[in-house]
Amino acid sequence: MQYPSKLIESAVQEIARLPGIGKKTALRLALHILKQDVEHIQALTDSLLAMRLHSQYCSKCMNLSDAEICNICNSKLRNHEILCVVEDTKDVLALENTGHYNGLYYVLGGVISPVNGIGVSDLNFDKLIEKFPNSDIKEVILALSPTIDGDTTAFYLSKKLKTFGVKISTIARGVQVGSDLEYVDEITLGRSIQRRIEYDNL
Repeated sequence: MQYPSKLIESAVQEIARLPGIGKKTALRLALHILKQDVEHIQALTDSLLAMRLHSQYCSKCMNLSDAEICNICNSKLRNHEILCVVEDTKDVLALENTGHYNGLYYVLGGVISPVNGIGVSDLNFDKLIEKFPNSDIKEVILALSPTIDGDTTAFYLSKKLKTFGVKISTIARGVQVGSDLEYVDEITLGRSIQRRIEYDNL
């Protein structure tokens, strides 16, 4: 692809490094940005830099946060007896958008995937296990994507948590097998967590 200037080419190369964005889309975005006021572009770059420098992980749930403890963990309006275990922050956002869940979360940071070289030590299992047995949690919902890796992770967690005597459930399989939670529509996802079923790993 030929570019009218090295500056545009450099911008396109950087934008194209973002997931899901090819060179043509990157070029359209770069040309769009070029037409904007300098103040607008400065605000965009400042917000991106601030996000990168100051975002952190909640010390309780490992979700992205502006402070040491996130707003969800800090809220007295949430049900602190239910903990929903998810793979990523994107799953927290998806479940929150359903409006059908009012408990707490715990973000694993992924799922066990031997094919991709991701093992137990690569994920946030330790802090999750440390929450028990000295906590108010009575139910753990395993809201993991219905894939082989998600099922492997759910099986591992259920074995670990079973010794603490908490109820372990999983979202209903209205979610299509093999799909990621972030791509499931809000109605289906909301019904899946409302109609969750007790997890049986036998």
